[in-house]
Amino acid sequence: MMDWVPVVFVAFKAVVLCTGMFFAIKWHYDQGKKGNETRSVLRASGKVAAVFFLSLLALGVATFLLVRMLGLDLTFP
Repeated sequence: MMDWVPVVFVAFKAVVLCTGMFFAIKWHYDQGKKGNETRSVLRASGKVAAVFFLSLLALGVATFLLVRMLGLDLTFP
């Protein structure tokens, strides 16, 4: 039973990532057909980059706090 768990999880992850990539490419293709202005595209890209950076920062802080709460050693050898 336990031998199939990683296979199922990896397969599920692959399906989700491939589906997400398909819709991301389709969305960008459709946006290119609309002929959006460069300024609005750059503004949207900046917003996405800011949200990604803030999410990454929040994940790092949450991980650090969890590790400290569990009492794990954070020092480099």
